[in-house]
Amino acid sequence: MADCRKKMGLKKGPWTPDEDQKLLAYIEEHGLGNWRTLPEKAGLQRCGKSCRLRWINYLRPDLKRGKFSLQEEQTIIQLHAFLGNRS
Repeated sequence: MADCRKKMGLKKGPWTPDEDQKLLAYIEEHGLGNWRTLPEKAGLQRCGKSCRLRWINYLRPDLKRGKFSLQEEQTIIQLHAFLGNRS
């Protein structure tokens, strides 16, 4: 599949706060749906894949940021001791 930014002349590079706000506002009002049609409907000059990745990796409200809690860290250590390094 061709890169949608080259094919359609869409913006690439870092997201602006305005773009983040447009994406958040659209998803809050309309919910998640078809990522291919979302950018145009939300007024964004981005491809659907870029919008989807921005949402998944940065903007989701349930996305946890920061350090692991002590319990999370202990779980990771226990699982690593049990499973080891798997490729």
